[in-house]
Amino acid sequence: MKGHFYKPNCACPGKKTKKCSCGATWSYIVDVGINPQTGKRKQKKKGGFATKGDAERAIAVLIVEVTDGTYSEEKNATFKEFTETWLELYSKSGKIKISTIRIKKHEISRLMPYFEYAKMKDITRKQYQNALDDLKTTGYTIKEEDGEINKSYADSTLIGIHRTGRLIFKKAVELSIIKKDPTEYAQIPKLQKTVEEVESEKEVVSHLEKEELALFLDTARYKGLERDYEIFKTLSYTGMRAGELCALKNTDIDFVEHRISITKTYYNPTNNIKEYYLLPPKTKTSIRFIEIDEELINDLIKLRELQYEKRKEYGARYHDKDFVFAKTENVNPGYPEYIKMIENRMQRLLRIAGLNTDLTPHSLRHTHVSLLAEAGVSLQDIMDRLGHKDDDTTKNVYLHVTKTKKKDASMKFSELMKNV
Repeated sequence: MKGHFYKPNCACPGKKTKKCSCGATWSYIVDVGINPQTGKRKQKKKGGFATKGDAERAIAVLIVEVTDGTYSEEKNATFKEFTETWLELYSKSGKIKISTIRIKKHEISRLMPYFEYAKMKDITRKQYQNALDDLKTTGYTIKEEDGEINKSYADSTLIGIHRTGRLIFKKAVELSIIKKDPTEYAQIPKLQKTVEEVESEKEVVSHLEKEELALFLDTARYKGLERDYEIFKTLSYTGMRAGELCALKNTDIDFVEHRISITKTYYNPTNNIKEYYLLPPKTKTSIRFIEIDEELINDLIKLRELQYEKRKEYGARYHDKDFVFAKTENVNPGYPEYIKMIENRMQRLLRIAGLNTDLTPHSLRHTHVSLLAEAGVSLQDIMDRLGHKDDDTTKNVYLHVTKTKKKDASMKFSELMKNV
């Protein structure tokens, strides 16, 4: 297989007999196979080479690729066009949750300002790395009453953006849209903190202490709205996620063995009560059983009896899907509570109790960790109960609580040695 070399734009008079002196560049043309639709040969043309030697070297590489069966012709699709194709393929794989698709769209939107109209084949490793670097240093802007505030992206957010970027460009290589993946050697930039910043940082409290939890639940019992006490007691006594609680059905509870089965989570991005989805849990380890005490079982039995009464009261208007924490009010009876409502109710109770209003329903998950650690439960058993394979926040809460115990162990050892 040989190529043909020529100067298509040579402007020299009598160029067939005289040496070129106009500075025109070299081009090549070579066969690269047969078009399966027409049966005719396909040819590859490329120009812009300064010398014939440059064109010969380029065609030599191309001929090797064609011979080895690794040749692919890069397409002219833009980043915006290809991400639309990728999202369609990604969502049709049958393994991706609706909530994940929404996150991927959000992460793609962060890359759009850098590559939206760029051709996929033209995006370089340096350009992609520069985009990650700029996202880290520039951050994003949020609007508040007194003006705009610039915030930095968390490392986990940048990791998510980069992970999506890698998936997109990897698929582009698989589909022969591009030959080289510009994300292959990219790294997430991390800004090093100064000594002053490290020393000035305060430990962020992400949970309630035992006495605070008792106050919070008392406030929910006596000053809360309907089902507040049962909702927040269940969250704090089981460590389940708010989405898992909203999706919980009576069939998930073994009222005899005192055990809850976690097999699904609630998803409602628009907070429209009637437009919810029940999805598989966050991870495989999230599918689990949670042992609970008799007191909480009795509270859940009372809720089940209340739902029976409401079914009779509302008849066909009742959304009869057997949700444990279903609405009992005249509007939308039987529909599961949604996460935003739980967040709002928790804020109300925290204000009434005079507790930290920065806490969220997820903080009750951390509270559960802290109390289990205080009770002497091992970290692995706690992770299993929460449905975690690995989680830095859980570990940090656990280590924070067990620091005191470690000091006690050190003092006991010291006292023991003094008596020797």
